Amino acid sequence: MTRLEALNRALFLLINARADSPQWQIDIALTIANDLVYLIPAVLAFMWLFGDLRQRDAAVRGFCVSFLALGFNQLIGLVWMHPRPFMIGLGHTFIEHAPDSSFPSDHVTAFASIALTLLLAGLVRTGLLLTLAGAAVAWARVCIGVHFPLDMVGAVGVSCVAYALLAPLWARAGDSFVRLLVALYRKTFSWPIRRGWLAP
Repeated sequence: MTRLEALNRALFLLINARADSPQWQIDIALTIANDLVYLIPAVLAFMWLFGDLRQRDAAVRGFCVSFLALGFNQLIGLVWMHPRPFMIGLGHTFIEHAPDSSFPSDHVTAFASIALTLLLAGLVRTGLLLTLAGAAVAWARVCIGVHFPLDMVGAVGVSCVAYALLAPLWARAGDSFVRLLVALYRKTFSWPIRRGWLAP
């Protein structure tokens, strides 16, 4: 075992809930780990339906960065299989999960990709909200025993790579792509837009 893997396991055991942990703590961790991810589509939909062009651009770009990063995660899992804690009998697990590769975390990849995009787009408050939510999800998924701490570090790294790779393409075609989506949106949702229920 390498020193890095030993550190990874030691940090996992510090965060992972124990068999005698209070049930309320486990319930909170399970809720955060499983349900907080729905904040992402809610935030992106709100930004699109009620935001200005800058917010819509950031929402679409964040979605694209997240999609690309999650694709990288799948490739990493195919090339390098890193077992989850329960697959090696380490710690305690409080939820059923497929025995697939743990590295990197898909949940945290999605949060990190979109939070990074929003922060770099100058949407600091929304970006910080998703950053804090992502940190909570990272803690919770280690706490309930389905991820290692370094899976979360890897997720942030993959998100940064995905953003860097998409940035030049977005600089060339992003504005035209978003304007096309806005035109389709205005045509499809013209009725509620005319009544002021949605942003034009």
